[in-house]
Amino acid sequence: MNGKKLQVKKMNILIFGGAGFVGRHYTEHFLKKGKIVYVIDNIAPLSGGVHPKKWKLFNPYQFKKKFKFVNQDCRRYFKKKLKKRYDFVINLAAIVGGREVIENNPLAVAEDLEIDTAFWRWVVKNKKKIGHVITYSSSAAYPINLQKNKNYRLLKESDIDFSKDNLGKPDLSYGWAKLNNEYLASLAFKKYGIKNTIFRPFSGYGSDQDLNYPFPSIIKRAMNHKSKKDFVVWGSGHQMRDFIHIKDVIRGSLLIAKKIKNGKAINLSSGKFLSFISLSKRILKILGKKNLKVIGNSTKPEGVFARAGSRSLQKKYNFELKVSIDQGIKWAINYFKSH
Repeated sequence: MNGKKLQVKKMNILIFGGAGFVGRHYTEHFLKKGKIVYVIDNIAPLSGGVHPKKWKLFNPYQFKKKFKFVNQDCRRYFKKKLKKRYDFVINLAAIVGGREVIENNPLAVAEDLEIDTAFWRWVVKNKKKIGHVITYSSSAAYPINLQKNKNYRLLKESDIDFSKDNLGKPDLSYGWAKLNNEYLASLAFKKYGIKNTIFRPFSGYGSDQDLNYPFPSIIKRAMNHKSKKDFVVWGSGHQMRDFIHIKDVIRGSLLIAKKIKNGKAINLSSGKFLSFISLSKRILKILGKKNLKVIGNSTKPEGVFARAGSRSLQKKYNFELKVSIDQGIKWAINYFKSH
């Protein structure tokens, strides 16, 4: 190389909502790969955000100059023009907060409409400084008539098609907001040539997830359940979800994003239906509490009956899962024991 040092290109990553569950794991992935990560997050109530100084699984500040956190509402940040180029811009900014928030505080969740609209306007203004956008929709965007007790199946990406006259009804205001985000992402590519990938994650889970979500909540309650009373889950308990570990979410999204940049949405799912009663029984069994009866609590929200995603397209792009549900349960149990 004629005595010259090889110049390694610096890769800049900008993550909106990066202090939330998914954002924390993206931050960890990129920092450990030597990238420079900028996180914008105002740690809003109902968002699941945690200040980076309080992250339990990973300390981003150990990477010194490669990590920068801006405690700011993304909509305020969107008023600025970018000065540097970002290889990836990842939009995770949202009000979610679990099923209880989605059902009981729908207008707070509808704020996501404003956030996503402001985001795409900002992207268009700064498109010369942005290499590739990753944005998150949700499995809640799928038509609820395909998720009923006597009418359910694995949900396919083609079940949402903006070219059809009849677009199915999504799940409450959160589903509408995510459907809107998908539509804007498709316009961003078609009208402005902005490279972007949309993901529809199903029930992503992990050890450090907010306790408003079912997986960590059930784990913690199961660990503390010492009586011989029945173990109770929300709804009938027979409602089913598709659980995919956060490590697979991050790995799968970055693998697929290399191949899909045209504003098309892709599932991130396990392709398996698992009821909350069955999940609880698995957790109790791993904890050595095998003889407890698991029952539902009909006073708590249940959501749709069955929601799981087809893996056909994911397999087409060579994405296979690495973390089993039992492995994820064991990691979470060890996490709660050590914290």
